[in-house]
Amino acid sequence: MARYTGPKSKIARRFRDPIFGDDKSLERKNYPPGQHGPNKRRGKQSEYSVQLMEKQKAKYTYGILEKQFSNLFKKASRMKGITGENLLVLCESRLDNTAYRLGLSNTRSGARQLVSHRHITVNGEICNIPSYSLRPGDVVSVREKSKSMEVISEALAAKETGFDWLDWDSATMSGKFMNIPNREMIPENIKEQLIVELYSK
Repeated sequence: MARYTGPKSKIARRFRDPIFGDDKSLERKNYPPGQHGPNKRRGKQSEYSVQLMEKQKAKYTYGILEKQFSNLFKKASRMKGITGENLLVLCESRLDNTAYRLGLSNTRSGARQLVSHRHITVNGEICNIPSYSLRPGDVVSVREKSKSMEVISEALAAKETGFDWLDWDSATMSGKFMNIPNREMIPENIKEQLIVELYSK
């Protein structure tokens, strides 16, 4: 299964944003990586460079590789509404991201692993496809045999807040995808319009 397995702190430092979660090395070195450290002269970024960085940031945030991200953009551009917002909605509707938002894992990569290892069900059926796109009314649950897993219970105990488009039931360890989120609901610090401009070149 294709996924990014390289260094995460270095990527977070490149964007100066904790896109993979809390990162002590980012707090300690809040400047881009490189052998010359913070003293390296960095010229003004071109318009293309800024747009590319935003696309890369979105890809790493949601754990999506280039081909899949490009296909998501094509799908978003065919949908009604604003293309950039549609793109983020499609990313948020992925099963692995929803499992992460429900608090079943502390990271998106951990949620992706739960899905691919068959610990998650959608509407009562096991689904091991992280990119599965959820629709309003779909119920995402922890498989009966997996409810006692320590990694899931620890993640749920550390869960801080819920999201308006998701309804979590701790008694049954299941969550309902209530509706499609709008841009104001999505907390990610991504300038989606720059991504649209990049793909429109």
